[in-house]
Amino acid sequence: VQLQASGGGSVQAGDSLRLPCAASGRTFSSYAMNWFRQAPGKEREFVADISRSAGSTYYAESVKGRFTISRDNGKNTVYLQMNSLKPEDTAVYYCAASGAYGRSTAGWFYDYWGQGTLVTVSS
Repeated sequence: VQLQASGGGSVQAGDSLRLPCAASGRTFSSYAMNWFRQAPGKEREFVADISRSAGSTYYAESVKGRFTISRDNGKNTVYLQMNSLKPEDTAVYYCAASGAYGRSTAGWFYDYWGQGTLVTVSS
């Protein structure tokens, strides 16, 4: 599976962005999908995930109520809708595919990673 994240850009605080992550291959629906982000000078952090059938989602506290993760298995795409953006949301956003649904700090848990898309939020 190859993942291609896009949709990043420079916005003002309070604006919205939607990040799509397109996957190649026929097995997209076999994977839970995840979004992470890495701000300058900081470690990568979990943002949100969604189960294979989209029946379950989970969010980091910092984005809960503002971000929404969704997926379209027919289009092999996972989305991250980001509303009410804040300067602290500035980061490179990555999508990742995992065979199991859940969160882990273990690198082996995530099977595939996209290349990242930069989101810059100015005040």
